[in-house]
Amino acid sequence: MASGIAGSQLRRLVLGTAVAGAAKTVPQNATATIFTVSGGRVLVTGLVGKVTTVIGGTTPSAKVVATPTVGSANDLCTATAITADEVGTLYSIPGPTGSAFGVSGSGSGGVTGQTAPVIVAAGTIGVNVSAADATGAIQWTLTYVPLDDGAVVTAA
Repeated sequence: MASGIAGSQLRRLVLGTAVAGAAKTVPQNATATIFTVSGGRVLVTGLVGKVTTVIGGTTPSAKVVATPTVGSANDLCTATAITADEVGTLYSIPGPTGSAFGVSGSGSGGVTGQTAPVIVAAGTIGVNVSAADATGAIQWTLTYVPLDDGAVVTAA
């Protein structure tokens, strides 16, 4: 460690705490919880998904949804087609709510990271996939900073 600071320490200083979930099968025409936020509000600094099993189905589209314990659900991004995305394809939320779901495009080389943090209330963060015959799996990683003392995020 020549620089005197480990990569995990630097990531935590810059992006906050990292939480990674196991790969999960995509939901079919539904929303599936990928993270649970408890104890208060958090500032999401990054949300990245990586395809672990090829995405199949009749033109599935995906978006990320925040569903608070109290109040109404809201989309953290607009839906984007994920049809036939290969293993390794990366996804991200863009930051400003209402922007399109980020997809690494015609390959799995890289994707634009979140450009603005998003504040999420206690509740759940889920992925919504539109096709009733959608198949495939995605592994999600989220970085966050608690806004309220005691606020934490856990993988679902």
